[in-house]
Amino acid sequence: MAKVYLPLSLEELLGIISDQPAVRIFAGGTDLMVRLPFQGVESPLVCIEKVKELRVVEESADEVRIGAATTHSELVSGGLVKGLFPLLREAARHVGAPAVRNMGTIGGNICTASPAGDTLPPLYIYGAEVELRSPRGERRIPVEAFITGPGRTQLAPGEVLCAVVMRKDHGFNFNHFEKVGQRKAMAISVASFAFAAAIGAGGVVARARCAFGSVAPTVFTSRDLDECFAGKPMDGDTLVSAAAITREGVRPISDIRASAQYRRQVAGNLVRRLEETG
Repeated sequence: MAKVYLPLSLEELLGIISDQPAVRIFAGGTDLMVRLPFQGVESPLVCIEKVKELRVVEESADEVRIGAATTHSELVSGGLVKGLFPLLREAARHVGAPAVRNMGTIGGNICTASPAGDTLPPLYIYGAEVELRSPRGERRIPVEAFITGPGRTQLAPGEVLCAVVMRKDHGFNFNHFEKVGQRKAMAISVASFAFAAAIGAGGVVARARCAFGSVAPTVFTSRDLDECFAGKPMDGDTLVSAAAITREGVRPISDIRASAQYRRQVAGNLVRRLEETG
């Protein structure tokens, strides 16, 4: 049976990592505990759910810092996230069942690096950065660079994700998140879509960002797709063009939940549905 550590502070956590760089770190364990019977346990486990520095949501003049052990339920209920980053709150609301939302964390969703991770598309749109710590020091990198493929990240041995940091001045005043699964609730996404825009006078889009989950090896974004909206109203003609760019750009796979062709079609349809919300 593997040894399990339960540190109460970041200092204690970094001390454990310094002594045993090969430990496996988890918070809620909603992914890890499902996999353990199949993967086996070859190294000690460290549960970080009680590390107080990782459970805070705090703001400075320019940024909001969300501790990695913040649960999805806390993202949904927190006024700071709701007011400044509504896409992230809405995505967290769609994660699993209430029991999963009460245990699962934003840091776990990022480090699992699943293309279907619900919180990831909003984090890409808001230009989130991850704060990484180790006994050697601290670094911050964009979440887009941190996630390198399905289940793959730039997390180095002996390093822990401590927080997600987002700037408050994103300027978006229109937000939309939608997820398609095999059920209406408690489903892993077949495709998900996050969209944010700065819309000015006359309904003209000044700037937009789109991000899709489950339709590529990582979250799918496209500069051509974002620029398709710039300087135009969010009307039928714009959305037809945007949907075509989406279907051309995504790189879905076929699996037990859906075929690649179905995912491609759904991704374009999700863009077209913006006409119903505009």
